[in-house]
Amino acid sequence: MVNATVREFILLGFYEIPEAQLVLFVTFMIIYAATIVSNLLTLAVIYLDPHLHSPMYILLCNMSVIDLSFSTMVLPKFLDICLTGHNVITYTGCIVQVFFFVVLMVAEYFILAAMAYDRYVAICVPLRYANLMSIRVCVAMASTSWSIGAMEGVLFVVLISFCTFCKSNEINHLFCDLKPLIKLSCSDTKTIETTILGIGSFIGFLPSMFTLVSYTCIILTILNIPSRKGRTKTFSTCSSHLTVIVIFYGTVLGMYMRPKSKYSMDQDKVLAVLYAAVIPMVNPLIYSLRNTEVKSAVRKIGDRYIRNM
Repeated sequence: MVNATVREFILLGFYEIPEAQLVLFVTFMIIYAATIVSNLLTLAVIYLDPHLHSPMYILLCNMSVIDLSFSTMVLPKFLDICLTGHNVITYTGCIVQVFFFVVLMVAEYFILAAMAYDRYVAICVPLRYANLMSIRVCVAMASTSWSIGAMEGVLFVVLISFCTFCKSNEINHLFCDLKPLIKLSCSDTKTIETTILGIGSFIGFLPSMFTLVSYTCIILTILNIPSRKGRTKTFSTCSSHLTVIVIFYGTVLGMYMRPKSKYSMDQDKVLAVLYAAVIPMVNPLIYSLRNTEVKSAVRKIGDRYIRNM
């Protein structure tokens, strides 16, 4: 990495609309504050209410950590660019962003798959839930998710370190992502791109198929419930997670699975805003507003706090 000719990069962000920088700053400052508050509140509620110390909510805590980490990795620098115009990031800082981006995205893939498995066991084989989805199993699944993410992050950073950057140092993106960074390299990147695509597709395929199979079994089980009220009640236990999955996979597919003929960096920037800013803010709201247990826990904690005042 120290042999790279380029020592720093310029994040262009939304440079093409300079008159909107103040509006962008205020908007994303509000979004970032809401993300911090909503995710910290989720973590606090789960920690303070013993009834939520279950596998599903342990995995939800991991999701909140991912959302907090991703927003903090991207938005403070973006806010600094909007406010001060200082859009320079060092080579090392850029590589660090790539590492954490890969770690967090891969971890989210596997955490969502673990949550799908949790819903499958709870709905399809509820009598075996305590054995199949114990706290130990949950912690092991979460640890595996982060470990796979860390290993892929290290591997991709090593591959990027073989690239030489001696052309333009302008990254037309909100942060240092793999695709725009590789485009700047003046070395032959075909092997590196093929390796990253192959490994990334394989790693992403495993949890995606696991999630798909889990929800196929869940839907078939729900359809076999005789009463409409029973079907509605059962579906409500996984509707929040399913909503998050649809939003996450829709955004990722839009960013990385578009054909080259339809590739647009401007579209990537909009999708990056959705992934880095909007989704981390919306995720805890989806789980909280559609989850009776979380809403009940918030009310109990609030009542307890009022009584102690």
